[in-house]
Amino acid sequence: MKAPLVVLGATGGVGRGVVQAAIDSGRPVIAVARRSSELKALKAGYPQADLTVVTGSVANDAAGAKLARALRKLGRPLAGVVAAVCGSAERGRLLDNPAEFLRRKLDEDLLPHLAAARHLLPLLAERDRGGTYVLIGGPGSEHPWAGYGHRSIGAAALRMLARVLHDEARQQAVRVQLLAVDTPVCTEFNQRHSCPEWPSALSVGQRAMALIDHDVSEEPPRPIVPYALRAPAPTLLPPRARPSSQPPASIRLPSPPASRVDDATPARSAAPPARPAPLPTSRDTLPKTVPLPAAAAATAQEPDCASDDKTQRCLLDARALLKSLTAPNPKQEPTPR
Repeated sequence: MKAPLVVLGATGGVGRGVVQAAIDSGRPVIAVARRSSELKALKAGYPQADLTVVTGSVANDAAGAKLARALRKLGRPLAGVVAAVCGSAERGRLLDNPAEFLRRKLDEDLLPHLAAARHLLPLLAERDRGGTYVLIGGPGSEHPWAGYGHRSIGAAALRMLARVLHDEARQQAVRVQLLAVDTPVCTEFNQRHSCPEWPSALSVGQRAMALIDHDVSEEPPRPIVPYALRAPAPTLLPPRARPSSQPPASIRLPSPPASRVDDATPARSAAPPARPAPLPTSRDTLPKTVPLPAAAAATAQEPDCASDDKTQRCLLDARALLKSLTAPNPKQEPTPR
């Protein structure tokens, strides 16, 4: 049976996504939040899951020590901790507020992570089981967030805190990593006003679970793990591998370089014939100043590859236009179709 996962801030927008991702993966969850009423509602949403709720806080060292004692009383070795802790989304310019404003925001956004790590990391190290401690960071850590400068400062400080904890926790055989999410997250609380490019809370939770399960190819583990917002673009198949029902991709020739061109290239003085010549089968038949694109190279190396008339006409028109630009006599202009 899998060991349980502790989720701090379980009733928040991101915390709910982490809880759902952990339950979907079949892992027991210990949800921690300040308000018992919200914890009861969360538990009611997963009646069949192994979900334990604990009312607690990590606002300071005293609260963190109290939470550690409550978790130890459960008598269940922990697999990991996900800290989805964040203060209120208050807006304001730093220059318009006193220094006490920034101090208060750091007390809400940064110091709870330190208090939680100080008292929960020893729980992961007990019985030589090790474990993974994942902090979830928000946007604005590398570039100022207009109107939320205090959040940018807190996020940047959290990245350095994660690096320090990652280095110091090695002695306890515990892995500490920060999942850096550089955009706001779409949650059930803000989904009506969210942007399409924002990641969902569930996808962030799934990424955090991958770190808990060490399902990451990187070796050794990095202290800062960026959230992969976009999947890599699919690789285009070569012309031979395309199904016969799909038309071949259109081929575009790049624009001529701004530097000196080959003056020996003759200009085309008349329009191309009604039926264009077949596509050349070698790179040497093209002008030296026009590099061959990858798609055209794949077609040119295979004489038996079929190309439609429209593609060949586009090629001839493009060559005619390029030769008119590189011709030594500007009066000789081609007549593209």
